[in-house]
Amino acid sequence: MNSNFTVPLSKKSKPEQDNFSITIAPLSIAEIYALADHPTNGAVVVMSGTVRNQTDGKSVIALEYQSYQPMAIKVFEEISTEIRGQWPEVNTVVIHHRVGRLNIGEISVLVAIGCPHRSEAFEACRYTIDTLKHTAPIWKKEHWVDGSSSWVSIGACEMESEKKLGTL
Repeated sequence: MNSNFTVPLSKKSKPEQDNFSITIAPLSIAEIYALADHPTNGAVVVMSGTVRNQTDGKSVIALEYQSYQPMAIKVFEEISTEIRGQWPEVNTVVIHHRVGRLNIGEISVLVAIGCPHRSEAFEACRYTIDTLKHTAPIWKKEHWVDGSSSWVSIGACEMESEKKLGTL
């Protein structure tokens, strides 16, 4: 498996400064910040998703991510296009996601949004992580302290959203 997978995109479909990656390599907050930085930005908002030691009160020792990489990159590009439709002042969208086995405390996903104004940057960043969690072909397997493991399904993600919205 490649440590980094990049799909060439035309300038028409992806602004030159946007950056998307699916990788087995550790993710760097400093690197993603630098990629999102731009002289016209008044804000760079970075969201870091890390592996925590529990889910619903059950002890987790690691997570494992798998992805259909070409489609995931296309989904990241679609999210970037949607962001610019809703927040046209956004300068840069950066999405990096790890695959493979990650231990507690490791970063699994980084999203950075560069924008002239903080409110739009925060909103676009939240939209990005929420949307990719529900639409990108990236699957998560939780490894439990007792030696068992289970895959987290997209359906579970949708049920969680419905509970938050009060429609379930």
